[in-house]
Amino acid sequence: MAKKSIIARQKKRERLVAKYAELRRQLKKEGKWLELDKLPKNASPVRLRNRCQITGRARGYFRKFGISRIMLRQMANEGLIPGITKASW
Repeated sequence: MAKKSIIARQKKRERLVAKYAELRRQLKKEGKWLELDKLPKNASPVRLRNRCQITGRARGYFRKFGISRIMLRQMANEGLIPGITKASW
C-alpha cells in the first residue's frame, strides 16, 4: 500500500485541479499565458497520477476497473469482479 502522505498529496492535487479547472480553461481560451503561469503548479491536470482506489498504488493501474493489477487479480480470484474468471485450459 502507498504511503498515506502520498495518497493525501494526490487528493489535494485533485481538489486543486477541480477548483481551478474553469479558470484554467478560460485563461487558455483568452490566451493569457502569464496569468495562467501564476496559478499553482498542482492546479494542472498533468500532475495527477492514476492510483488504485483500494491501495493507492500508482503502477500497474487498470483504468477500466480503477484498481491495480494486484488487486484486480485478487478480486478476480475471489469472484468479486463480474465477468472476469481465471483462465484455465
